[in-house]
Amino acid sequence: MSKKGKKQTDPSHHQRKVEKLDQTVNNTQRSWKPALIAIAVTCLCFLPSLNNEFVNWDDDKNFYENPLIQNVTSDNFWATTKEIFSSGVIGNYNPLSIWTFAIEKVWFGFDQPFNWHLDNLLLHLIAVFLIYRIVIFLGVGWRGALLAALLFGIHPMRVESVAWVTERKDVLFGVFYLGALLQYIKYKSDHKKIRWLWMTLLFVLSLFSKIQAVSLPLSMLAVDYYLDKQMYWKELVNATIRKLPFFALSLLFGILGIKFLHSYGSLATVDDQTHFNFIQRLFLGAYSFGIYIIKAIIPFRMSPLYPYPHEFPWYFYTSIVVVALVLGLLWWAYKKDKKPVFFGMMFFILNIIFLLQILGAGQGFLADRFTYIAYFGLFFIPAYYLDDLWAKKPQKTTIMAVIVGAFLLMYAVMTFQQCKVWQNSGTLWSHVLKYYQNTTLPYGNRANYYRDQKMYKAALADYAAALKLKDQQPQTYNSRARLYFDVAKDRDTLLLALADYNKAIEYKSDDGEFFVNRGATYARLGELDKALADMTRGLELKPDHAVGYLNRSIMYQQIGKLDLALNDIKSYLELNPGNGDLWYEKGNVLNKLGRHEELSLHLMKHLYERIVTLV
Repeated sequence: MSKKGKKQTDPSHHQRKVEKLDQTVNNTQRSWKPALIAIAVTCLCFLPSLNNEFVNWDDDKNFYENPLIQNVTSDNFWATTKEIFSSGVIGNYNPLSIWTFAIEKVWFGFDQPFNWHLDNLLLHLIAVFLIYRIVIFLGVGWRGALLAALLFGIHPMRVESVAWVTERKDVLFGVFYLGALLQYIKYKSDHKKIRWLWMTLLFVLSLFSKIQAVSLPLSMLAVDYYLDKQMYWKELVNATIRKLPFFALSLLFGILGIKFLHSYGSLATVDDQTHFNFIQRLFLGAYSFGIYIIKAIIPFRMSPLYPYPHEFPWYFYTSIVVVALVLGLLWWAYKKDKKPVFFGMMFFILNIIFLLQILGAGQGFLADRFTYIAYFGLFFIPAYYLDDLWAKKPQKTTIMAVIVGAFLLMYAVMTFQQCKVWQNSGTLWSHVLKYYQNTTLPYGNRANYYRDQKMYKAALADYAAALKLKDQQPQTYNSRARLYFDVAKDRDTLLLALADYNKAIEYKSDDGEFFVNRGATYARLGELDKALADMTRGLELKPDHAVGYLNRSIMYQQIGKLDLALNDIKSYLELNPGNGDLWYEKGNVLNKLGRHEELSLHLMKHLYERIVTLV
């Protein structure tokens, strides 16, 4: 970016921008009504999400089967908070998002998903408001700001982030991220040092919500380019140096996030199933990049899961053309000083580039949720130029309004309908299977939903379909065995369960849950020695498996080993202290053992905890 040969910034363009920005700062009260319109329209489009249930697509792992959230109470809330902030969930470190689940569990329990979905929507509405204010403070008029806010609010690619409770991390990190960015843009105008404190606080909260927030310092540099009169290498270096504390925070949380992904085993340069090499993944990332741009205009074939293809498609290699075109557009915009285009494209690139799955960290190579913040850059470009056109050629306002209105109406209808996809696990995976019938995951997860709804025939059909696609699926065998176990009324059905548990263990012999489940099956078959051996082996492999201690305690009581049964009940209650039946059972075993003094202490402790819980 040397000064020599560089097209000088158009002074009239910069002067107009400064004048518009000054006028915006002096007339901010006028901007509230359009913001409320954007919020109201967004709320209407997402109303169906409030009727949705939880789904078995990471909702289980993140909260309703997460022991930390299951067992949190007002009494142990702060102790649980410490554990939440010192651990990850399925390879992700987003403790602030998980912490909000803990709050909702204490306030609402798991029986009121409406409140959980409402919180997601409220956070999204705050993000819509912040987008509006950001565009205003970037010097765009209220019409353009309203358009940007509506595009951000009601675009169908937003649905995954809002209608899926697990993606609380998107809307939560988005609110803090956009809040920090707004503070920075305001600082560029008024230079109040207190804004750096607010920026830092909001940035840290955003990082604790989702690792994707690491891109904020880069977005701040994009703002510098847009708002400053000129940006050469010297100015770029100085602007970067001033943001070194933010880059340091990004680096720290980035390393922390990679550490958790690596420890969970979900980070690799070569995918276990597809065996794509690093070069192929570069083209896969380029292809994803192009698809995201297309879906910003025409959001087609939206799916909660975009599974990797089994073979690397030849057309992925053509994605290099998209990359070349985008780079050409950036060069043209830079040379011609089309700052809105360069800023919008760079903002999009800087906020999507870390999510292109070049390093595999998930079960799909695309995800609608990845665009939550990144799309603001693409939405800013039409918002800026349409607002400018409105100001210069008001006689064409009607035709512009019709065209824009048609797109917004299309997005609104699509979003309203897409929210219904997330109604429950059945609708979710049925929608995925409309597009991807050769993938095992949707069959298996839909089967689990059907099983839990006692739709056993449908569940068995889906399990069979999944296993037909791929036999070596230990979790699918384990899940189908649970169905046989639950419905078993005769020995033959129990033997079907046993056969499936044997298959699961054959394919994955280090999963303690499989042994515990097989042990329970042996117990119902009357083979107590095998049952105890399996349960003991399972608990050795998975010492935090509460159900294993429960099952083995029952076994020990049946054979008269009450001391061992008592130890298992204690182990269970350490993991799941909220089970009142087991507190009673502990007292019962203490009574049988004649340990009356310990029984009295146990009853007093349990009574105290119940009183505290009620209070």
